[in-house]
Amino acid sequence: MNQPLASEVAIKDTTGNPAPLGLMGFGMTTVLLNLHNAGYYGLGSSILAMGIFYGGIGQVIAGYMEWKKKNTFATVAFTSYGLFWLTLVGLIDLPKLGLSDKTDHIGFAAYLALWGVFTLVLFFGTLKLNRALQVVFLSLVVLFFILAVEKYTENEALARIAGFEGIFCGLSAMYTGAAGVLNELYKKTVLPVGPVT
Repeated sequence: MNQPLASEVAIKDTTGNPAPLGLMGFGMTTVLLNLHNAGYYGLGSSILAMGIFYGGIGQVIAGYMEWKKKNTFATVAFTSYGLFWLTLVGLIDLPKLGLSDKTDHIGFAAYLALWGVFTLVLFFGTLKLNRALQVVFLSLVVLFFILAVEKYTENEALARIAGFEGIFCGLSAMYTGAAGVLNELYKKTVLPVGPVT
């Protein structure tokens, strides 16, 4: 009986690391929104545009690039949070365009709480990754749940607390993204991210 010839071709991945793109898109958009939540300025086009293009589309692109690298965790995280930003802009702008009713405070609280549960699941995934990502995801879990309680109770003081916590979360993501760029570029640890556990 003839044996089929087995041949395998190994393809070396020479593409760049998309994680810093996703982390920066998430981090910068989160900082901008939470400066608003902390009371520094109104909810204007700078936040909404970042939510659509960098936090939204930018992260979806990063998620697709991670999929090509067979990184399931990063694919799910970046694509999901990119779509989070797009849905958030939709929640704010669709009623203004007359395309839907405005979501009431209970519906908004449910939306945020579900994102908090989703993020908690991903946080447990970061326990297999580095400390910097653990900080990003844990602070994001806290942020979503504070915002959910704030929307549910309509307690504006909680929005300010969430704002400062969200600024921290966004800056931690920016730090982690910057570490990914600089550590690779300099081929040494410029910005430490902690040990991989």
